[in-house]
Amino acid sequence: MTLTSDSAGGATPFAPPESGTVVVYRGVTLFDGTGSPPRPATSIVVDGSLIRAVMDDVDAAAFRAEGAEVVDLTGHFVTPGLVDAHQHLATPPDRPAAEAVLRRLVHSGVTAVRDMADDLRQIGDLARAARVGEIAAPDIHYAALMAGPGFFDDPRTHQVTQGAVPGEVPWMQAVTDLTDLPLAVALARGTYAAAIKVYADLDAGVVAAITAEAHRQGIPVWAHAAVFPATPGEVVAAGVDTVSHVTLLAHEAATAPLTTYKDKPAVDHASLVTGEDARLAALFARMREQGVVLDATAGMWASEALAGDDPEASERASRNTELAIALTAQAHRAGVQLATGTDYETAPGDPFPALYEELAFLVRRCGIPAPDVLRSATFVGARSAGAEHLTGSVEPGKLADFAVFARDPLADIDHLRTITLTVKRGHRFPRSAYTTTAPRENR
Repeated sequence: MTLTSDSAGGATPFAPPESGTVVVYRGVTLFDGTGSPPRPATSIVVDGSLIRAVMDDVDAAAFRAEGAEVVDLTGHFVTPGLVDAHQHLATPPDRPAAEAVLRRLVHSGVTAVRDMADDLRQIGDLARAARVGEIAAPDIHYAALMAGPGFFDDPRTHQVTQGAVPGEVPWMQAVTDLTDLPLAVALARGTYAAAIKVYADLDAGVVAAITAEAHRQGIPVWAHAAVFPATPGEVVAAGVDTVSHVTLLAHEAATAPLTTYKDKPAVDHASLVTGEDARLAALFARMREQGVVLDATAGMWASEALAGDDPEASERASRNTELAIALTAQAHRAGVQLATGTDYETAPGDPFPALYEELAFLVRRCGIPAPDVLRSATFVGARSAGAEHLTGSVEPGKLADFAVFARDPLADIDHLRTITLTVKRGHRFPRSAYTTTAPRENR
């Protein structure tokens, strides 16, 4: 092949360091994400983009003697890089707004996100730019969407397929029981998607067929917790890898059959907010048994973004918040793996992302212990993205993805706001380098 230019391309100021560049981060108390208790007086030895060793400060002296750079973090607390398991960065596409969100995330300790279906023409380029270091951003793991034909008059589907036909593009496909699923999954994989997202207006048989074919081709399935008419129980029985939105699980106890995404029946709210409903208990037991991760988005309805500006909307948000608290707590008690997604973002002028609000909601409103919440935000988040072999815990051989805090977030989850440094693939993002952008609508 003859190249017309040998230019290196765009600048990569945020690229991972080269292998052989050794840095010792010493003096930390480490919450490593494995389930082990915090380790004081610990050093993390990073070689290029990877963690080479995790050891006592005393044992790390040999690396310092060999000339490794030393970053003294005495008195600081370190966790694995945080994961926002539910983002939408391009609905509609707005590159400056997306880059602003990503820049705030990575300077807030977030080293990976799951993008849950958008215009993948833009998301793919953002993911590439984040990976090579053109932009300050977490790694982006994204999904291609499949839904029934009836869903594609939703205006969002037109926003993310501009210039094409909604339902007829590889990143957003209309599927029926007559669809050539091997071809449809192959087209989705061709977008470099990390997963297939199963969304709406599909029955149990089609959800199961999509899941089986996706797994045959080696790609996971991320599903809405209810797909209408497929129930939560049928979605889980199909063998999906993750389900999103804890309030949708309430439709396992719907008072009428599920039909379409736009025509959701009422649920037995009074029974469900007890957190002891037997129908949900059986569903959670199956999720635990199969290892299905729940991307709860538990605090979404309590956010300013969804609070509503009229009494009816406010009442709806309040009832959904009650439901989210009860069902998320019940899922946790049942041993379901929880990931920490948001599905909204704080205002552009806010210094911190929505993920901090989600973690505080899980601790304070759902009553989940802070160590469990931090593990959900790290290791389980990485698992939800299919990336737990790369990141999610601070262990030798994994990516050098971790967050440094001046105060212990296990003692108070609001100590996340004392973030001083993010290390992502070995590149340092000091919090002091971050400035908020001018307020504007970005979602």
